[in-house]
Amino acid sequence: MPRRAPLQVDPIAEARRQWVAHGWGDAAGGMSAVTSVIRAQQLMLARIDQALRPFDLTFARFEMLRLLAFTREGRIPMSSATARLQLHATSVTHTVGRLARDGLVTREAHPRDGRAMMIVLTDAGATLVERATTALNEVFSDIGLTEDDTAQLVGVLARFRRDAGDFAGSAPVPEPL
Repeated sequence: MPRRAPLQVDPIAEARRQWVAHGWGDAAGGMSAVTSVIRAQQLMLARIDQALRPFDLTFARFEMLRLLAFTREGRIPMSSATARLQLHATSVTHTVGRLARDGLVTREAHPRDGRAMMIVLTDAGATLVERATTALNEVFSDIGLTEDDTAQLVGVLARFRRDAGDFAGSAPVPEPL
């Protein structure tokens, strides 16, 4: 897909100007922040999608494979994957179904809970996620921000997420899977 020429005016700054002009000045900063985060997400996801396209993976499918590859035995209960990836169970079920269809994971009965399912990484899934991780690390190594800007952005967003109830406090790093 050819890249389009950059706009001559920042549309978010223009939207902010319009917000103020229409008497919504008290909401203009928040609108600008929300819109900026959403646009930044679109730009970052476009780069991620491009890096993952050769592997026929979406970011959701990659995250599931990477989570499994991080575990000691390449397996995790479906409920744990749902919690760790912060996704709805339906989304996890759909993602796992696609990965299973492609032979990248299997589903097995939980060894101690007859109602639960385990997601198990296959050898093909392990190989693919390592190759995809190498490609994604090229994106992650240069997201277009300085190290200081990246650290500041991550800190601000972590504080926002914590305050929104995404996680509690500054808990220690979880034990390995």
